[in-house]
Amino acid sequence: MQQALFGGGCFWCTEAIFSRLIGVQKVTCGYAGGNTLNPSYEEVCKGETNHAEVIAIEFDESQIQYEHLLDIFFATHDPTTLNRQGNDIGTQYRSVIYYFNDEQKQAAQNTINTLKADDLNIVTELSAVPTFFPAEEYHQNFFAKNPTQGYCNFAIPPKLLKLHSKFQHLLKD
Repeated sequence: MQQALFGGGCFWCTEAIFSRLIGVQKVTCGYAGGNTLNPSYEEVCKGETNHAEVIAIEFDESQIQYEHLLDIFFATHDPTTLNRQGNDIGTQYRSVIYYFNDEQKQAAQNTINTLKADDLNIVTELSAVPTFFPAEEYHQNFFAKNPTQGYCNFAIPPKLLKLHSKFQHLLKD
């Protein structure tokens, strides 16, 4: 099993996307990149911990490649807005890729360079993996447990439509 750690706005949204992919065994919502040990959701939301809302992905590289995860990451959030995704504003919603090894770093940098060559102003942070703190249990599988929640119904369906239209071949049955 391999690991990936991405932040692309609200972790409920990113978890809902990546949990649908073949080869993805587990997606865990959490916090990373800040300066507070074991932060709470409330502390992160205040923007004082410098943590980003992230998802930790465990995946089988024989079923899905890291580069595919990167393509989906960049296609399902806006990597050109600094510290913001839609109505979610703050450093906790920043676009960030935390890499576990040099291969992941190079793959992410190559993808960023390709997007920049298309004249996109990519602001995605690329950093070595920091300590990951799992979010509280009620955040795990949030959209699956709360499909009628207002924010989720507004933010997640457009991302899922894009996922289904562009990456159908990578989706679980």
